[in-house]
Amino acid sequence: MRVEYDAVVIGRNEAARLGAALGAVLGLARRVIYVDSGSRDGSVGLARANGVEVLELDPARPFSAARARNEGFAALGEDRAAFVQFIDADCLLVPGWLERALGFLEAHPQAGLVIGRYREEAPEASVYNWLTDWEWDKPEGPEAAGIGTFMARAGAFAQTGGFRDSMIAAEDDEMFLRMRGLGWQTWSIAAPMCSHDAGLHRFRPWWRRMIRAGHSFAELGALHPGTAAAAQRRALLWGGLLPLAGLAGAVLWWPLVVGVVALYLAAMARQGLRFARMGAAPARAGAAAGLVMLSKFANLYGMGWYWLRRLRRSDAQIIEYK
Repeated sequence: MRVEYDAVVIGRNEAARLGAALGAVLGLARRVIYVDSGSRDGSVGLARANGVEVLELDPARPFSAARARNEGFAALGEDRAAFVQFIDADCLLVPGWLERALGFLEAHPQAGLVIGRYREEAPEASVYNWLTDWEWDKPEGPEAAGIGTFMARAGAFAQTGGFRDSMIAAEDDEMFLRMRGLGWQTWSIAAPMCSHDAGLHRFRPWWRRMIRAGHSFAELGALHPGTAAAAQRRALLWGGLLPLAGLAGAVLWWPLVVGVVALYLAAMARQGLRFARMGAAPARAGAAAGLVMLSKFANLYGMGWYWLRRLRRSDAQIIEYK
């Protein structure tokens, strides 16, 4: 007997890729639901033309990927399939992934979900895309970090209560943590899963993405103490404490400025060597290392923004970088 699965595809202004994302599951999944978060580029019409069910989110509530996935899952109803593939519309599933994921979940009853290799579509197009591809290289095992595209056991996902609608980033990491807290495993396996289109070709969008990452570090740490602690420490050290020390040195004792500059140069040199060992050309390795260091300043800004928003008790708004 063929085991069935459903698919929930979410998107916002991704018409250029939506047709391919939908085509990867049409005819394979039992039901396909597309959830749209206020697109203005014809995404809704394109989805309907492909014959899938469309759910347009009410703009009266803040949009988020978390909310879109939750509402898509809820729309499947109680007669949903035993497994659900979640897909972000800027991702294209690799042929064979659905069968591989389904087989893995059937063979591993403690697995609540499974992700595979997530690769950037054009990593050489820009240093920003290259860094994004580097970020996607997740270690294998039963405690995977979160990714928005994954196949889940529907019962396990329902048991978590879904994503936190209010989270604008790292909602997948947070849900994965809660799923493991309920006794399920969240697996990452070596099988190719999808290609992703970050489309990062300029500094400003990448910077906004790093601000969003910092916001997520702070929120994850607040919700699950100890989570993302290392990332927060790095942002505080390199983005805050050392620059303050350098400023103090400029006023009080100039050798301190030299020491701070030396620390930055040494850290970037070490990171550049790591990238070079991964096969990056010298210019690419150096640029990427510099951006990794700059990201700590953006991360710190995002962390501060989270705590300021929390003090004001205001809702978070999605940070778009495309």
